Amino acid sequence: MSGWEVERRLEGPRNGQEASAPPPYADPATRGRMVEYLGGEDIRTATAVYVQGWGERPDSADPPRRRPAALPDLLECDCEVVRSLWDRRSLVAHLDVEYVNFDFPGEAYLDPHRTFGLQRPVVRAIRTLLGLYRIAPLHLRTGRGHHFVWTVDRGSLAFRRLEGLGRVPGPLAAAYAARHPPRHLPVDPALGRAFAGLGLVMEYLGHLVRYTAGPESPIPVELSEVAVGPPARGLEIVAVDLSEYGDALHTRRVILPFSRYLKPSRMRNVIGEHVERGIPPTWVILDPGLSDWEAVRRMRDAESVSELARETHARMPEHGTEMENLISDYEGSELSQFHDYFYAEEHEPPERWPLSYDRTPIDELPPAVADTLRHPNDRLLRPTDLLRVVEVFLERGWHPRHIAGLIRSRYERDYGWGARWYQDNATCRADYYTRLFAGTIALGRGTPHARRGTRRRRRRSVGLRG
Repeated sequence: MSGWEVERRLEGPRNGQEASAPPPYADPATRGRMVEYLGGEDIRTATAVYVQGWGERPDSADPPRRRPAALPDLLECDCEVVRSLWDRRSLVAHLDVEYVNFDFPGEAYLDPHRTFGLQRPVVRAIRTLLGLYRIAPLHLRTGRGHHFVWTVDRGSLAFRRLEGLGRVPGPLAAAYAARHPPRHLPVDPALGRAFAGLGLVMEYLGHLVRYTAGPESPIPVELSEVAVGPPARGLEIVAVDLSEYGDALHTRRVILPFSRYLKPSRMRNVIGEHVERGIPPTWVILDPGLSDWEAVRRMRDAESVSELARETHARMPEHGTEMENLISDYEGSELSQFHDYFYAEEHEPPERWPLSYDRTPIDELPPAVADTLRHPNDRLLRPTDLLRVVEVFLERGWHPRHIAGLIRSRYERDYGWGARWYQDNATCRADYYTRLFAGTIALGRGTPHARRGTRRRRRRSVGLRG
């Protein structure tokens, strides 16, 4: 029986949900692994700028940002605990992989073994590609996917090279210059530029993963949550999610290992309350090489979670030296050339929008795209609709940076956005999705382009062709 069939028949709790075991937060090993993940030698010297605790309420309210020393309090509340990507010592590199089903969002949790099985080609490609660069990331499993993390020391040559690659437009630079809780500090400009440069390199790596894994994957592999492909158990993809690089560094976070995984609870309005009730208690785990079946068993068993915490460590590995070869390959790629082309233009300034973007002939566009631009909230937040906008305007000869400018002009107008663009950065978000989709189209969407060869040096490498 498929997951979406189960979704229609499932009634009431299952798998012992009524007598759920208490979280293993009291175990010293579990807390020790969490502290390791925050950086530093102990919680007082943690290098993560802040932590947050997410509860089970199905809303989008952003919980308060607290200093890492608040971790014990968050654990007492049985929260899902996340830490900032913003770090005082390092640049944190993070690659997120998730199964997405647009028709039946609960499918990932109802059939976890199939969910992880579908991601195997992508996970294998990530391990292979990073292995070519001798990058050995920390590997976490969540309730529906994988996280791969490592760091680049701020004193390294790789950090300086990423800083040189990064483009930080004026509105984003202003956001970084503001003071942010909980320490009321600005984001260091060098760190902001390095994060922007890392986003370009990770986009390159994402393309390599997609082109490598795509031919082996039974469902589409995408770099964003775009609804493509034939429906099997609903419209489904494996997403190599790079969206954090489309936001300001200080707004993004990653979940801690051995934290409770409460995303299904917060999504109960989407997946269905009867489905959410049937999902056993789940924790994020470190994966030292587990099979999919063993990983699912252990992340859903409190005692096994504590045992795994005692068997592993959670310190993010530093790979500044190893990143240099990946950076060099990016710099020699056609994607890097496209990025140079993308940033060769600037958005029209807001004072010129009435004479430029506002004069776009909406009535001449395909109806779906015209409707998206007339009613952007929330259509312009959906990657699938953003992709259509980018495709249509590229066909009409627009430069991609001005497509981003048009999207930004909709973000920064009163379409009932509320406080969204006080938290998120409209310029950064518009640039990111336009750059990602336009770059994918420019490189030949859907065609394998990964190859081994030499690029600037005599060494085994991976390149990207247009």
